[in-house]
Amino acid sequence: MLIGSLKRGLLVGLKTTWTLGKIIFSVTLIVAILQYTPVLPWLMKLITPIMKLIGLSGDAAIPLVLGNFLNLYGAIGAILTLHFTVKEVFILAVMLSFSHNLLVETSVAAKAGVKVWIVILTRLGLAFLSAIVINLVWHGGSNTAKYGLVPEQTGHARGIIEILLQAVQKAGLGILQLAMIVIPLMVVIQLLKDLKWLDIFSKGMGPITRSLGMKENTSTTMAAGLLFGLAYGAGVMIQAVKEDGVSKKDLTLAFIFLVACHAVVEDTLIFIPLGIPVWPLFLIRLGVAIVLTLLVGFIWKHTGFLKRKEATYEQ
Repeated sequence: MLIGSLKRGLLVGLKTTWTLGKIIFSVTLIVAILQYTPVLPWLMKLITPIMKLIGLSGDAAIPLVLGNFLNLYGAIGAILTLHFTVKEVFILAVMLSFSHNLLVETSVAAKAGVKVWIVILTRLGLAFLSAIVINLVWHGGSNTAKYGLVPEQTGHARGIIEILLQAVQKAGLGILQLAMIVIPLMVVIQLLKDLKWLDIFSKGMGPITRSLGMKENTSTTMAAGLLFGLAYGAGVMIQAVKEDGVSKKDLTLAFIFLVACHAVVEDTLIFIPLGIPVWPLFLIRLGVAIVLTLLVGFIWKHTGFLKRKEATYEQ
């Protein structure tokens, strides 16, 4: 069984790397080439005043747009081609960890029965609020960021051949780093599924969900979201809502927590190639998720805004 799980995990990891690698390669290549055209400089100049409010330069809008409308991998592919300070990269990482892949993950939340506006408002609000706070509180990180395996660019490329070679090099190294993270991660996830450790983890989540104001039947939904994310864990989460009879209130609280902190392994590790400390990133997400969930639960309980209903999932 162990060998079979390893093989399936490796296969899924290779397929995931291929699928996501195509996104990173194409985005990295396009953005790297656009740097040598009037397009990016014009866009940066246009939005720089807005970005400065959250401590970012104008070109930071590119990974933010790609991350929210596509996924984190597209955003990271864009970051790898652009020059940012350590502080800017950290702000981008925090923003993107709160708000990314909005189209897919909001659809998942809606399918599970959560209001779309709650998900979008929470994620975008957390992203911009966190950026403002970090910009005001942190006065360091002014040195240029170094992106893991990606070599520091010492000068501008000259000629179309040199530009293309430089872009292909960055894209290739980006995919290599992706594979080093995604393939082992998919193997571990497959083992968790096959060994039924997700069920054990769900039971262990019981006291945590109670402390956050939710019933124990929300544990499987929380566990799936924390381990696999809103997109990868969608099937598990929706099935858990159906079978466990999660109330409307508990479901909403669970998703408020998960939109701030989900896929804690993958969404933390994939930022390693950007050369930033990932522990503060993880702790910020977890802390915000706990505080926000407790705050919403407290307000909900004391205002009687919505009474607890049982098994409100609509087929």
